[in-house]
Amino acid sequence: MDVLQLDISGRPQAWMTVKEAATLYASDAIAWTLGDTCATLRGGIQRSTGLVSRIEVHSIIAVRGSMPSRAWRTTPAITNPKLFSRDRHVCAYCGHRFASDDLTREHIIPVSRGGADSWMNCITACRGCNGHKGSRLPEEARMTLMYLPYVPSLHEDMILRGRRILVDQMEFLLASVPRSSRLHD
Repeated sequence: MDVLQLDISGRPQAWMTVKEAATLYASDAIAWTLGDTCATLRGGIQRSTGLVSRIEVHSIIAVRGSMPSRAWRTTPAITNPKLFSRDRHVCAYCGHRFASDDLTREHIIPVSRGGADSWMNCITACRGCNGHKGSRLPEEARMTLMYLPYVPSLHEDMILRGRRILVDQMEFLLASVPRSSRLHD
C-alpha cells in the first residue's frame, strides 16, 4: 500500500511508500494528515520513558514546507495503462470491453498523417478495430467514435496510475474529479 503525498495546499504530489512517509514523520515534516492510519511502525525502547517508539502513518499526508505542486498545470504523461483505464477498457469504435492485452493505443488522426501522440488524439481500440482503421481517418474508414478523448486532471491522473488505492484516498481524489469524468462510472 502507498501513501498519498500532498503539498501544503492539499494538491496531490506523489505516491510514496510507508517507509518514505515514516521518514517524513520522524523528521517532523508532516503539516497535517487525512484518512485512516494505514500502518504502525514500531521502533526501539526510549531510554527516558521506557516506552516503545511508534509512528502511525496516515494514508494521506501533507508535507510541511513543500512548495505547491506545478504538476496540476501540466498535462499528465500518457501511457497505455492510464489510457485504457481512462477509457474503461472499452474500444472507442465497437464499444466492447476488453482485457489490456487485447487493446491498443489508437491515434484518431494517424501519426503518419501528422497526428499527435496526445490525450486528445488517442483513444482505446481493440486490435480488430485498430487494424480495420489502419492509417485512415475514422470517416475514411466509415468508423464512428463512441466517446470522445479528454485530458485527465491531476486528481484523475493519480487514480489512473493504477495503484492499489485505499477507500479514503479514493474518496479524497474523486472529490476533485469533474462529475463528467468516466472515473465516476
